[in-house]
Amino acid sequence: MSKTIALAGTFDTKGKEFLFVKELIESLGFRTLTIHTGVFKPAFDPDISNEVIFQAAGENINEIVEAEDRGKATLVLSKGMEIVLPQLYEQGKLDGVLSFGGSGGTSIVTPGMRALPIGVPKIMVSTVASGNVAPYVGTSDIIMYPSIVDVAGLNRISTKIFTNAVFAIVGMLSFENKQRFDNKPLLAATMFGLTTPCINYAKAYVEKQGYEMLVFHATGIGGRTMESLIEAGFIEGVLDITTTEWADEIVGGVLGAGPHRLEAAAKHNVPQVVSVGAMDMVNFGPYETVPERFTGRKFYKHNPTVTLMRTNMEENKHIGEVLAEKLNMASGDTALILPLKGLSGLDVHGQPFYGPEEDQMLFDTLKKNIDQDKVQVIELEKAINDRAFAEAAAEKLIQLIEEKKGEN
Repeated sequence: MSKTIALAGTFDTKGKEFLFVKELIESLGFRTLTIHTGVFKPAFDPDISNEVIFQAAGENINEIVEAEDRGKATLVLSKGMEIVLPQLYEQGKLDGVLSFGGSGGTSIVTPGMRALPIGVPKIMVSTVASGNVAPYVGTSDIIMYPSIVDVAGLNRISTKIFTNAVFAIVGMLSFENKQRFDNKPLLAATMFGLTTPCINYAKAYVEKQGYEMLVFHATGIGGRTMESLIEAGFIEGVLDITTTEWADEIVGGVLGAGPHRLEAAAKHNVPQVVSVGAMDMVNFGPYETVPERFTGRKFYKHNPTVTLMRTNMEENKHIGEVLAEKLNMASGDTALILPLKGLSGLDVHGQPFYGPEEDQMLFDTLKKNIDQDKVQVIELEKAINDRAFAEAAAEKLIQLIEEKKGEN
């Protein structure tokens, strides 16, 4: 049976373009499911009308049309797509999603794409694809494809872009990776370049114990993605070694993960072992982009596009208070493991960010504020990248997982 590609977009303003794409998809032996996300009458009859989308969002289409409020219409349609698109997928009515649009069309369809499971092909051809796409992609696997020219007419550029996008999603749906993985329990871990040895040691350790580990780069979106997978129930244990995103969130760096980082495991009773990896640093872009208020601080140019700043005593006190608050949300199955000899590859004797006093402030603040009836605190006279530290953290996580299984 041929697979179905959902084609979602504003068929009232871009009907000619979507008809071109629809006919191309069908000429390749695939079915289409057309979803009208515009406000007004479409250029052709869709399979799913905009009225269905408005109803899903709890709004009356006629009232929206009469108000002529484009901003509200976009918001309502985006909410509706977030409901309708996953429903259609669960009903087996689509296998992948393709859309084309400007900033409005992109903001309408991508919430629905984000609500689909990871792995479902989803391509958004957009005029905003070369800018900051984080608001559209979020923690999903949406492919943002620059439209080069506006989605406004068929010409030698637009038709080539549209065609390539069609071939891309058809290719995704035509081929299947035959490799099969054992259904091992999934663990999540956080890593930075300067905590890589720790996670490599830990990963080797847990894999020998029959677990599979997913590693997330602690760059803001990495932490948020991990939290979303924990929320979705994919993860059985968390080795949150690299919590550096909180340093950026609190101090004002560029890799913050938002105010809810370190909450998902506690809320869902997922066993977790947490550490303070790379808490000695705050991330900025090129040196010239560092805000003036940090003049005089200790910096390290990691590469031409990344500048690191050493956290100070005051900042580490604040970071410790926030981490303790997040960890205290746990009802158990949580351990905090502290590397007393260094938080990263830069925070050991002889390296640029070596700061025993700053680290001690972080450790003392955590121990003072942690509820040790809920969270076990473990101190090791090791640096974070020492093999013994990594394996101790991994062993503790497996112990917590096994204990939870025993309770159930």
